[in-house]
Amino acid sequence: MATVTIGLNSGWQCRQSDDISENAWLPVSKVPTTTHLVLQENGKIPDPFIDMNELAVRWVAEKSWTYRTVFTSPTTRQPDARTDLVFEGLDTFATVTLNGHKILEADNMFLEYRVDVTHFLLPPSSKNAPTEPNVLEIVFDSALLRGRELVKQHSHEHNFIAHQTESSRLPVRKAQCHWGWDWGPILITSGPWKRVLLETYVVRIDDVWFEGSVSENLSMVKGKLFASVGGGNRKAGEESVVKLSLSLNSKVLHESEAHIDKEGIAVTEFQLERPALWYPYGYGKQCLYELQATLSTTGTDPVSKSRLIGFRRCELIQEPDEFGKSFYFRINNVDVFAGGSCWIPADSFLPRIGENGYRKWMELMIEGNQIMTRVWGGGIYEDDSFYAACDTLGILVWQDFCFACASYPTYPSFLAQVEEEARFNIRRLRSHPSLAIWAGNNEDYQIQEKHNLEYDYEGDKDPQSWLKTSFPARYIYEYLLPKVVQEESPGAVYHPSSPWGDGKKTWDPTVGDIHQWNVWHGSMRRYQELPTMGGRLVSEFGMEAYPHVSTIVSAIATDPQQQYPGSMTMDYHNRAIDHERRLLTYVAENFQIKYDLATFTHLTQVMQSDAVGFAYRSWRREWGSSLTPSTGQKKKAVRKCGGVLVWQFNDTWPTMSWAVVDYYRVKKPAFYAIKRSLKPLAVGVSRPFHEWTSGHMDPTAAIRETKFDLWVCSSHTNEDVVVKATVVVRAISIKTGRDVVDPIRKHDVTVQANGTTEIFRGSELPITTTTTTTTAGSSCIDTRTWDPYVIHAALLVDGRVVSTDTAWPHPIKYLDFSAPRDVKVDFKPSPAQNDKHGVITVTATKPVHGFVFQEEKGGLTFSDNGFDVVPGEDVVVHVVGGSLKEEELRWTYIGASGGSSS
Repeated sequence: MATVTIGLNSGWQCRQSDDISENAWLPVSKVPTTTHLVLQENGKIPDPFIDMNELAVRWVAEKSWTYRTVFTSPTTRQPDARTDLVFEGLDTFATVTLNGHKILEADNMFLEYRVDVTHFLLPPSSKNAPTEPNVLEIVFDSALLRGRELVKQHSHEHNFIAHQTESSRLPVRKAQCHWGWDWGPILITSGPWKRVLLETYVVRIDDVWFEGSVSENLSMVKGKLFASVGGGNRKAGEESVVKLSLSLNSKVLHESEAHIDKEGIAVTEFQLERPALWYPYGYGKQCLYELQATLSTTGTDPVSKSRLIGFRRCELIQEPDEFGKSFYFRINNVDVFAGGSCWIPADSFLPRIGENGYRKWMELMIEGNQIMTRVWGGGIYEDDSFYAACDTLGILVWQDFCFACASYPTYPSFLAQVEEEARFNIRRLRSHPSLAIWAGNNEDYQIQEKHNLEYDYEGDKDPQSWLKTSFPARYIYEYLLPKVVQEESPGAVYHPSSPWGDGKKTWDPTVGDIHQWNVWHGSMRRYQELPTMGGRLVSEFGMEAYPHVSTIVSAIATDPQQQYPGSMTMDYHNRAIDHERRLLTYVAENFQIKYDLATFTHLTQVMQSDAVGFAYRSWRREWGSSLTPSTGQKKKAVRKCGGVLVWQFNDTWPTMSWAVVDYYRVKKPAFYAIKRSLKPLAVGVSRPFHEWTSGHMDPTAAIRETKFDLWVCSSHTNEDVVVKATVVVRAISIKTGRDVVDPIRKHDVTVQANGTTEIFRGSELPITTTTTTTTAGSSCIDTRTWDPYVIHAALLVDGRVVSTDTAWPHPIKYLDFSAPRDVKVDFKPSPAQNDKHGVITVTATKPVHGFVFQEEKGGLTFSDNGFDVVPGEDVVVHVVGGSLKEEELRWTYIGASGGSSS
């Protein structure tokens, strides 16, 4: 018989476990769900995302909750059929009973549980003999209280150190951010967070996967195809043959048969000539094969299982070079700059995201020219649909194991949990071509450094001795996890932590990956210094910004008097430690402050956009060149920086955070700054950094500076196709909009493929700053007559502008924007599209910084936003989505009259 699967997604009820009254049961609209969602749907708690309601619902995490449903037993004529209950995800400490029999004790959110319930089911109903339905009940204990008990139980053998939260999360295998984080609320959920299924079968195929490799010259892929077989009649399986096939675009390219061994595994070898390979977005196609296993047994229908897989060579290149040791990815022999972002759970209540939601999030990454996402270790191993979207769209995945910002215990039952969890999720994810790297944890080695825990990387290579130190989790990251990765997914890339660099300090920029937090955290350096603060791969850095005003007022909704910067409720929706001091410091250092909500929001957004723009442009520049500048001869590329992943891409609730896209998928200007910096061809221009307020620094230095650098980054990989470009450099007065000197034009620039072409380095503009002679005979700038300017660069290919960049003198607050910018915004809808498509043209007579459309209408998508405008160059923005009329357009920019325009 074929497997019969019934989803138990309706008919559920929920109650607080210690309330045994019959009217305590609440209807559950659907499963998967969480207890908070059930209570909110039934009007028992307010929306915890609104105002400060989260405080009013924290009691939910301290209670035990019981779920129940009823179902009829499946009918089958097969005497040897088996019925399983499958729990794809239980959050987290769950006791499951069926018809009064305890069938499962679960304690790990990240595992799937399958239970044979054949002998616990009541007889199926018939016309002549109706029976009672089966009663399924799940009791979820408080993860918060159970965690506290475990800490107390094991405190004599381990020092539980946790950053961001209380320590009770450490022994609990559950999303660590549910205890709160510096961007998210304390919402410790419970419930059946994934599907509950009833499966009946005689024999089934549990899994199908492959192990193999692409040849060095990419001409062949070979390896083994596997299928694992289970079921109530193993003998039938052992006497049968599994057919394994590979097909592309419905055409079968390989087919072979294999017998099932005593472990239930069928394996066969395969080889494909000239395989269609999987590439990241922008580097080639995302070719996916269907791998299918089919099992036929005597007297029963065939059963099959299939999945999409992709073939690619994935290498992490770590080689000694002049800067230390490289750290970058090579896919199918192509060096790939890993530009992207870090991913956190997209909702505190995970069942709300859904397959369509994941797809939309990943499409946003592609829209932003991002090709890598780092699944952060304080969240979850994401849903299958997340990785499927990455496969089809071409997004590389950096997957942390689920440990974050702590010193974890290693008592035997905990290690057993970790190993089971790792094996299950590696098996679940190993066939996804998008999965590029596994990392052992997030920032746990920084905890070791901060608390001076015992760690001797070079001197102690005995895993058993690590268990006896004050940092025993080294055993997990440097022994257990790499062992399991290689056993379950041979050849997969493993990295002990993020950040990590061969046992050196985690901030060492010469090796491994780094988290660069000396902007915002740490020493709070100016973000203009980010170009000098890179590493071999920067896997975290960031700057906070408010979301758009529409998002703010949706979350701070009850009392409009709280809708101002620094209000109690606004502060409550920003969980970053010392956020008011840090955010205001950076805003005050760089801008003339206005405290109305709209203007202050705009200032934070432009600040974030400026900061990430500095980082992406300059660190991508360090992707390097494979040409010797003096001779133009090809040489081995030196990749000083292998990638940049901003913290963070998304939010888990409506909040003020480092996200570049807010909870409602509304993009901040920083999203577009990254998009521009990661274009296939991107020009960059920079001016030397000058300190302006520390000690006896000269605040006029940046104004007087005439030097600049200019470069072009390319992700084009075909070296046989020569890209010829023209570069135009202009120095434009901020006051008048006139060119201070004649534009510099450089024609027939050969843009190097997959690298950086340096065009101007330390060049000087022929500009003399007007000075005033003092009575003592010295000279200084007269601020009444000075004429600061922007340096604007445009890159043209075949006469068309493909990229621009503008370098402003910093800080922006020193600049005079009092002269009208004469900004014009012209919107031309496309009548055939019923106003759902259109073109916006923005012009100005003087340089404009931080022009932002207010993205408040649902469904609107702008091709660009948060940009600069200079005289003589139109900025053309394509708009797609919800209906839009010109009179509805709202925008603002630095120095706009009244703070905004429309």
